[in-house]
Amino acid sequence: MTAEVLGVRFDGLTIDGAVDRALALMERRGSAYVCTPNPEIVWQCRKDAALRAAIAHADMTLADGIGVVWASRVLGTPLPERAAGYDFLLALLARFRGRVFILGGKPGVAEDAAAAIGRRFPAVTVCGCLHGYFDDGDAALEAIAAAAPDLLLVCLGSPRQEIWMQANRDRLQVGLMAGLGGCLDVLSGRTRRAPERWIRAGLEWLYRLLQQPGRIVRQARLPLFVLAVLAERAKQKRRDS
Repeated sequence: MTAEVLGVRFDGLTIDGAVDRALALMERRGSAYVCTPNPEIVWQCRKDAALRAAIAHADMTLADGIGVVWASRVLGTPLPERAAGYDFLLALLARFRGRVFILGGKPGVAEDAAAAIGRRFPAVTVCGCLHGYFDDGDAALEAIAAAAPDLLLVCLGSPRQEIWMQANRDRLQVGLMAGLGGCLDVLSGRTRRAPERWIRAGLEWLYRLLQQPGRIVRQARLPLFVLAVLAERAKQKRRDS
């Protein structure tokens, strides 16, 4: 089952189902990749053709944002739950037994995230780290290829990470690439995630805004996203009448 929200296709998976599919994709070692768009990214796809194409070619697309789940319900193809990138990552690492390479973050963040993975998931081997400010793309690919990871965490921020995964999937032989945005900052302890009660209330976006006021420019897209979803629903009703 899939759902389409403003032209972006999402897989109708729970987090457990997403982990099952991720592990299956990893076994093929075809450099499959997973994207985790939130409403801001969905809105950006309307104007960014390269980002839209990169997400369209993903092997799995998860709804990272309660706004996407709300939109899917309004548009008549409800997704089962929010599959936040961070929750997906933790669930995947809990069941994964293999090698991980971490790509992204500011200098030092990937290493701190690697240490956190080592403490929490002893069955996982972090086989390499590289910050997201690399200048030599070929050298980065060579480092990843030499490490031969089963799982490559690509945390370069959107749209860079999605476009990077699509552009380089044929140049790598990894099990799975996962575009996970700011997950490294949370995993490394540099950023605090919202308390559970905020998440349950669907207010994680507000908590992040309060913690990082500079996000206001990005989150200004949220009202535009809501209006576009309501407009699309109105079109559906006119077609059905």
